[in-house]
Amino acid sequence: MSAGGNNFSAEDASHLANIIDHINIGIWEYNINTNQVKWSAGFYSILGYKPGEIECSYSFFLDHLLYHQDKPLLLDAIHNHNEGTLNKVHFRLLTKNAGCQWFESTAQKSGDGQETKFTGSLVNIHQYKLLDLTAAQNGCEFKEMGAIAKISGWEIDISSHCLKLTKEAYNIYEVNDQDQFSLDEVINFFEPYYRPVFKVAVESAIKSCRPFDLELLFRTAKNNVIWIKAKGLPIIDDFGKCVKIRGIFQDIDGIKKDGLGLQSSINVLNDQNKRLQNFAYIVSHNLRSHTGNLQFMVNLHEESESADDRAEVFSHIKSISSSLNSTIEHLNEIVKIHTDIKKERKAVEFEVIFKNVVSALQNNIENTGAEVNYDFTQCPVINYIPAYLESILQNLLTNALKYRHTDRNPVINCRTTKNHKHVYLIFEDNGVGIDLERYGDKVFGMYKTFHQNPDSKGLGLFITRNQVESLGGSIKIDSKVDVGTKFTIRLV
Repeated sequence: MSAGGNNFSAEDASHLANIIDHINIGIWEYNINTNQVKWSAGFYSILGYKPGEIECSYSFFLDHLLYHQDKPLLLDAIHNHNEGTLNKVHFRLLTKNAGCQWFESTAQKSGDGQETKFTGSLVNIHQYKLLDLTAAQNGCEFKEMGAIAKISGWEIDISSHCLKLTKEAYNIYEVNDQDQFSLDEVINFFEPYYRPVFKVAVESAIKSCRPFDLELLFRTAKNNVIWIKAKGLPIIDDFGKCVKIRGIFQDIDGIKKDGLGLQSSINVLNDQNKRLQNFAYIVSHNLRSHTGNLQFMVNLHEESESADDRAEVFSHIKSISSSLNSTIEHLNEIVKIHTDIKKERKAVEFEVIFKNVVSALQNNIENTGAEVNYDFTQCPVINYIPAYLESILQNLLTNALKYRHTDRNPVINCRTTKNHKHVYLIFEDNGVGIDLERYGDKVFGMYKTFHQNPDSKGLGLFITRNQVESLGGSIKIDSKVDVGTKFTIRLV
């Protein structure tokens, strides 16, 4: 170095070159006019070679060291490089002992009008590149797994009310991934019943930092109604305040419908088992009672000596025989219910069927001074077995007339309502009512009566429940003594 301290001496330059050669960086120079190249000792070393062990030439570099798929990238960088600028390029070179590895070259272009040169450095970035590639691959695999599992991500920024959705979310929504949605717009994709459920869950996450896991009905932009799982997790700051909510949407329509179908099948099997047990009880108890009494009377008839005694015993035998015949007819009606469910359902008008029932019971209605009202405007038609619907209405109307209150004329109201996909038949009267705390678990049992009415057999409501449940419906009763009774029947 000179006395002024501004210039390197030959010794200083040699020392600097030695430092560069030992810091795992290669220095190179390439003359684009002559195709001549120069490599530092560090250039050889970074590839695992010693100087002179491999040919130092442009052609050797392109044909033997540079990975063939990276050649277009490097040549494009050379030919489109602007003078005076730094340019970074990543490519793979064949090392002596470690195969192809990733390197980064930073180059600068210079020229004097007659010749153009590139000078630059070469650094081994193999480990860093592998980490980047692994992270990118994992991200790609995660996206693929998300697409397979139909899982998407979302995030709500509380302060800005900004909503972010992943691409998979747009696939679930069946909309273009360029569209932007607000939180309210996203909520509107849910079916009306479930919108407040999701909204309350989000508000609870913001105010109380409560995570949520919901299964909701969702209508896509293409009008497809599906079940989705919506999970949300509050992200809080150092002060415990919710600043973001992150979560997932997952299309679980197939799983949910399979589960609902399985649960429905289980419920049907449980109902069928209950009815089978009830039927077995009726057969074993009632028929055994009749046959036991009949056998006793036959033996008594054989032992009776006088004609009058035998005549009296025979009258009892006739009575028991008649009762046995009625029981068998009742059992046949129950069996017929399970046979009839295979019949094809038809579009049935409630008003037509109800008027037919009212007409058949007109004498009873007039004799009791009953007022019968109906309103089927909310659901005028249903796909049902016509005979079943007529039987249900007839049993309910007969029941209301039979158990009318002695202090007032009967007022009977019948109407239909619709909630989602379910159709309900509501039947109300102002009769004597039933003490449900005392008899609630026996109302729909066979031969169960709760009033001193000589016409009561305890069969109508039993048959009605069996008809309703055999077609997948349900029946519920609300009643107060001396006030009246309300039946709510879910038909489908």
